[in-house]
Amino acid sequence: MFELNVESNTPLTPLTDVDEIALQFLTHIGYIPKGYNPKTSVVDTQDSVPYRLFMDCFVRNMKRPWLVEELAAQLRTTKPTIYRHLNKLKAVDILEEVETERDGSLKKGYRIRYGDLRKAWSFTEANVEMAMQNYRQTVDHLQKLIEEENKWQ
Repeated sequence: MFELNVESNTPLTPLTDVDEIALQFLTHIGYIPKGYNPKTSVVDTQDSVPYRLFMDCFVRNMKRPWLVEELAAQLRTTKPTIYRHLNKLKAVDILEEVETERDGSLKKGYRIRYGDLRKAWSFTEANVEMAMQNYRQTVDHLQKLIEEENKWQ
């Protein structure tokens, strides 16, 4: 299931602080809710599990595949919490599941798609375009049905 918030916004290109840009971006796309209040003892959102999962684990280590157990240990949280946030990132379609070897066996890992945020975002854009085309077809169909219905009244 693809899910992304789309809102009118100004590009964050005048900013130079990576963390500030990432936090605003993640809020714009709905990964981090507006007014997010972490239910843990962290000081601010940049110390929260969803932010650190995205930035510290995936963005700052784009090519590395992470196991859920590794993410939970790195972020000092539970596997269910990791899965909840992984599912949000998977819904935006920027993560990929990759087979990775650990302790001599293959396990499922996660990383930024292709190890490149720009390439990963291309998938998100393609999903948005497809969703918008589907909305367009629905609107066209609805308009046609309304016109036909009004023709007989």
